[in-house]
Amino acid sequence: MSSSVVTRFAPSPTGFLHIGGARTALFNWLYAKKTGGKMLLRIEDTDRERSTDAAITAIIDGLKWLGLDWDGDVVHQFARVDRHRAAAEELLASGRAYRCYASQEELAEMREAARREGRPPRYDGRWRDRDAAEAPPGVAPVIRLKAPQEGETIVDDAVQGRVVFPNKDLDDLVLLRSDGTPTYMLAVVVDDHDMGVTHIIRGDDHFTNAARQTQIYNAFGWRVPAMAHIPLIHGPDGSKLSKRHGALGVEAYRAMGYLPAALRNYLVRLGWSQGDKEFFSTEEMIEAFDLSQVHRSPARFDFAKLENMNGHYMRATPDAELIEILEATLPFLPGGPEIAAKLDAKKRAQILAAIPGLKERAKTLIELVDGMGFLFAARPLALDEKAGGILAQGGSALLARLLPKLATLPEWSVAAAEAAVRDFAENTGMKLGQVAQPLRAALTGRLTSPGIFDVLAVLGRDESLARIADQAENTRRSAAARG
Repeated sequence: MSSSVVTRFAPSPTGFLHIGGARTALFNWLYAKKTGGKMLLRIEDTDRERSTDAAITAIIDGLKWLGLDWDGDVVHQFARVDRHRAAAEELLASGRAYRCYASQEELAEMREAARREGRPPRYDGRWRDRDAAEAPPGVAPVIRLKAPQEGETIVDDAVQGRVVFPNKDLDDLVLLRSDGTPTYMLAVVVDDHDMGVTHIIRGDDHFTNAARQTQIYNAFGWRVPAMAHIPLIHGPDGSKLSKRHGALGVEAYRAMGYLPAALRNYLVRLGWSQGDKEFFSTEEMIEAFDLSQVHRSPARFDFAKLENMNGHYMRATPDAELIEILEATLPFLPGGPEIAAKLDAKKRAQILAAIPGLKERAKTLIELVDGMGFLFAARPLALDEKAGGILAQGGSALLARLLPKLATLPEWSVAAAEAAVRDFAENTGMKLGQVAQPLRAALTGRLTSPGIFDVLAVLGRDESLARIADQAENTRRSAAARG
């Protein structure tokens, strides 16, 4: 394919980078990578009242976290206002646009008449061919496109197919407002042209704009970029995606403990598919991505599927790399800053030793942090209800008998601990689980953890024996109180 392909991601900074925007950015990025082209980033901040610096920062941070880079500098649409005005003046000079002096009252009357007659509101073109000398005093004009009134405007869309718009249904849209600010329609077309955009890939909520923007391109005599309007993301029930479904900012997914690679993989499979293949490396995504395989119907967001995919990625990520990702994410996770403050060389070594067992049981980084909590717990351990129950029901007494056997081990290792506990269980006529569960409760404060012998090895001899002794001591205190 040609290396001249240029795509762009052009969010409005009126909120954070939501999940639909992230998928649009991903599709643009993949198509650019697939074709050897470029993806540009433009912040469409002409709505000065609603655009915020915080949203711009969040959008850029979200893209970086997802691993989606762009080519060149970020373009800010508002900085190009003078260029947009000049473009409108060009169309005036060529007779492709005109000044309209219709008052707000007249426009309101047009809308009311359309409502009464059951037709869509359309500007009636009353200033299309009038002399500006007839302009009423004190009315600042807008500049309108002199759109074709007959024939058709055709959009050949890579996803939606060939769609025909009768020109009689498209009125003369405003290009420049009466205060001299450009409309979104004009700014987008001028920016895309000046930036050399060849392919516009965006959500199909913009599809109604495609015909109008095509008319603006034609008025300038510019080549219309190829277009692909991808369906929106819906909730699991088929309704419009809301916050309860997952319509959150990308930063929320980071705070929920998802890996960037997993979220990328999940998003690429929302509305695009290649057979039954579920998991794609970044290289495989780039190689396989094709706009012709994007579905026309809305994709349905499924948190359970995302969570399962994230669990797959966590298990597949090399241990050291997963710890790096975890450390980078700790500031955003519940309880993460507290863990980060306690990290030192010893704790990092313990986490590295424990993580093979921890990641098998975790689907998110939050669950991973929760699972490694026992490494950071202070003595005496706080016990959850189940752990406390099993220790109260004979578990502490059992640990008091096991403790001397573990304390006299000449070597502290997984194999040595396992041999000792198995031997103890056999000699006392118990099943291994009957010994392992009280031991797990004493060491971790709960009944779920990595393999219990791994826990003993990771905590080390001194800490393990001290935690067991804490719970065995409870038995002695209780016996003393009864005696």
